[in-house]
Amino acid sequence: MEKQKIPVSAIETPAVIVYMDVLESNIAEMSRLAREAGVRLRPHTKIHECPDIAKLQIAAGACGIEVGAIERALCMAEAGIDDILIAHPFYGDHKLAILRRLLDKRGLKVTVMADMMEQAEAISRLATSLGRTIPILLKVNTGGDRFGVRPGEPSLHMAKQLCRLKGVAFEGIYVHESGGEPTPEGMERLAFDSAAMAVETAGLLAREGIAGVHVSVGASPTLRATCALLKGKQFPEITEIHPGHCVISDMWHVRALVNPREACAAAVLCTVMSAADPRHTVIDAGYKIFGADSLIQHRDTPGFFWQGKPSFGSVQGREDLWPGRISAETACVQYMEREIAPEKRLRIGDRLEIIPNNATLSISTQEKIYGVRHGMVERIFVVAGRKGGTQDI
Repeated sequence: MEKQKIPVSAIETPAVIVYMDVLESNIAEMSRLAREAGVRLRPHTKIHECPDIAKLQIAAGACGIEVGAIERALCMAEAGIDDILIAHPFYGDHKLAILRRLLDKRGLKVTVMADMMEQAEAISRLATSLGRTIPILLKVNTGGDRFGVRPGEPSLHMAKQLCRLKGVAFEGIYVHESGGEPTPEGMERLAFDSAAMAVETAGLLAREGIAGVHVSVGASPTLRATCALLKGKQFPEITEIHPGHCVISDMWHVRALVNPREACAAAVLCTVMSAADPRHTVIDAGYKIFGADSLIQHRDTPGFFWQGKPSFGSVQGREDLWPGRISAETACVQYMEREIAPEKRLRIGDRLEIIPNNATLSISTQEKIYGVRHGMVERIFVVAGRKGGTQDI
């Protein structure tokens, strides 16, 4: 989009801003790690749901993108992105209607996912009725315990069934690892174990004459560990990785030791509405923009609570402030120091930039986010994916 020549101070609050230099740095790092590892990068776009950010990732070297829900693919296809993987298995006539709309888009390659034959058979019937062949991957559960067939013999059994279906082309397997201890060592173990199970399963399929060559693994927490394995020539069978969240990052990933705080590219911009109470100020942003993720899974880490409350984010440049009381449309930002110097007190009308706990939740509430650099709005990103399946192709 055209550059918007307005200062950040002119943005109506609450809003979500993205620091362009941090975003570009994160995109460059993801691409560099994949390139050095000799593997294709297909970033998951669930964190931003924004075609223009996806295009920045493709321009930096990504082979295409992936989305979670099939509805999110519509806006990406409309924007001209021509290689999209649907990471979540789907089922139902309304989902198949969306797939048909995608298939009508000339020049678009859509790859789908299955972990049950009921899903694959429905896709097969649609493809056959259209005289088309749709690439399909088998989702393998290596321990995340969400979608997926267990590795080994269960995956082999289903892969054989997929290969018998008309209208679909079995291309390989897909793993999305999750869990693991939130330490560098824990992420290394998770990356190794997931890669090992994926490659072992792919080898089992190959020995049975199943020719799928696509083997993808990856998640933001394991990005660096996985790329280190591949750079070290371990698991050369892996062809693609699909991290997503780390392009934006947030306090969730900081606490999980995935990214340093300076790698957080998004913040909620808000305004002090009241400074009447000497112990805190009230801002014009609440659950409806921050979401309700308190990161309670990290409650045992030092500093998680202050005066019995978790935080809903981290205030840029102010470690002495604790955003710890939140309502639907407002929140209280508390002073942590017993004695507060006058110059440190916030005044009505002051603005804060708060790194959210979960940037996905914050961005998904917005129709647009503001790309800023040096205090100026450089561009406006449309969060087109938040509308789901309402776009026309």
